[in-house]
Parts: sequence; C-alpha cells; structure tokens
Amino acid sequence: MSSPATTQNLRVCLVIADVDGTLVTQDKILTPRAIEAVKKLHDAGILFGITSGRPPRGMKMLIDPLEITEPIAGFNGGVVVKPDLEPVSKQLLSADVAAEVVRSIVKHRLDIFLYTDRDWFVSNADGPHVAREAWTVKFQPTVVQDFDSLTNNVVKVTGVSDDLEAVARCEKDLQQWSAGRVSAARSQPYYLDVTNPKANKGEVVGMFSQLCNIPPSQIATIGDMPNDVLMFKKSGVSIAMGNASPEVQKSATFVTASNEEEGFAKAMERLLQSSAAQ
Repeated sequence: MSSPATTQNLRVCLVIADVDGTLVTQDKILTPRAIEAVKKLHDAGILFGITSGRPPRGMKMLIDPLEITEPIAGFNGGVVVKPDLEPVSKQLLSADVAAEVVRSIVKHRLDIFLYTDRDWFVSNADGPHVAREAWTVKFQPTVVQDFDSLTNNVVKVTGVSDDLEAVARCEKDLQQWSAGRVSAARSQPYYLDVTNPKANKGEVVGMFSQLCNIPPSQIATIGDMPNDVLMFKKSGVSIAMGNASPEVQKSATFVTASNEEEGFAKAMERLLQSSAAQ
C-alpha cells in the first residue's frame, strides 16, 4: 500500500466501493473488519456508497450490516435505487441494440445472462457460473428458450464463459461496433457486462456527486476490475485492490491489499488516518 505521504493531503467526503473482488472476499463474505471500517467512515462524517454489476436485489444483504443510507448503483449504474430498493433512475438498452448485443454474444459462443430491472433470465440453468451467480445475488434466474421477446426492458446483457480469451474478443468487438451505443466492459474475467452507455461506473461517480452535493475531487473510489477504472478517472482519489490486474493497479492513486487480506478495510483505515491528520 502507499506511503502516508500519498494520501495525507486528500480530503474525502464520500467513498464509492465496488462489491465483488473489493468489498467482499472471494467467498462473498463481508468481514467484521470491513463492517467496522464503514462504521468508522460514518462516525467521521464520510458518506459511503456501493456500485456493482449486480442487480440491486443482489446487494440487499449488504444494506443492513453496512447501515447504508446513500443510493445503491446496481448494474454499474443501470438501475439506481434507494436503500429500500425504491428506484431512483434507470438506464435501459434500446430494444434493437439489446437484440444486436445478444446476437453478437451468441456469435462468440458465450452464454447469456439477461437482466431487466427486476428479473434475471438465462437459457441454460446449468450454464457456467449460473449457480454461483444465484448464490451470490440470492435469487434464481428464469429459464427461457430464447431472448427474442425480452429485449424491450433490458438493463444489462452479460456474456459468460470460462474461455477468457473469447470473452476478451467479444468485449473488443462490441466496443468497436458500439459507436457509443453501449458500454461493454468485463466485471470479471469471465463476465462481459453490456449496458446503456450512461450505465457505467464513471457515470456513477457523477450521479453520486450530484445526489450528495459532493465534488468529484472529494470522492474516493475503490475497485478491482477494468470497469472500475472508469470511476477511478472521475474521482479525486482511487484505490485498486491487491487482487486487481497490473493495468488496473497502474490506473489508481494507490494500491491496497487483496480482498482476501482485508484490503478494503485497510484502505478505509488509511483514508481515515489521512482525514484525522487534517
């Protein structure tokens, strides 16, 4: 992690945290030390928000232990809700764009997770990562034969495969095809998330800034994946997890320990030390 000199002049009024690979362990556990770190942020008057590629329902289990009072940005900002899950805003894919994204993902031989603001659809209940995703978000998908009738209310389409090179190729092709019509970025090496272009973590920082009346220069962001770099670029200070790739780490202000080594809590403790020294 960085030396104290790296953070001593920072003023942070809001922290925005990614969830998987950052706030929770690889086994999706929210540790007591992480909970205590967020409590100390609250006690210091620092607001705390979360954003994730997960649907809002898939973050419900974090709200009470972290005493979250700020908006929750699910689907990388595609659906923003209050802590009681009441919608604040939605950024949908247009039906024709969603249909084209589905076709492209199928062409690359990836499985598909399709999400509306409330539901999750798959074509193969035994497909890669379906069981893991259901365990993570705490609700089951609806199995459908195809996605043709579901493209009118799409928040996110995820291409899924353990062929990581295929996922990377699909990401590159969709980014080249997009011309600004979608945001396509990997939230995990095996997940390619495709959303409305305004549903990305860079836009999430702007949303939090506006809703909380805090300038981006006073916002800290923390994450581990390439899609988190979008919010790193928009915030005053950015923190990469120790489990992040070298490219993600290079994009951050400083690097903390991994999510298996209390990296989130350690980063928050460093920010609090910096805040107390001012």
